[in-house]
Amino acid sequence: MNRFEGNGHREAKIRYLDGDFQIVLPGSYVTCAVTGAAIPVDELRYWSVARQEPYADAEASYQADKRAGILPNQKS
Repeated sequence: MNRFEGNGHREAKIRYLDGDFQIVLPGSYVTCAVTGAAIPVDELRYWSVARQEPYADAEASYQADKRAGILPNQKS
């Protein structure tokens, strides 16, 4: 599915699986759980199965894991 297949500009509802995802309600994008950025469905690469959240990029995924207590907080 791509953004030109008639889903307009609405948010998709997705079930996140291990290595894949299932579109529950078609749409053109999902919203990053960390940054709030719109992620086109055809560009979605990062998500959490446990938290059922999408992420815009690897950094956002890392920040979500850190926030969830999965990774130790490190001083930068």
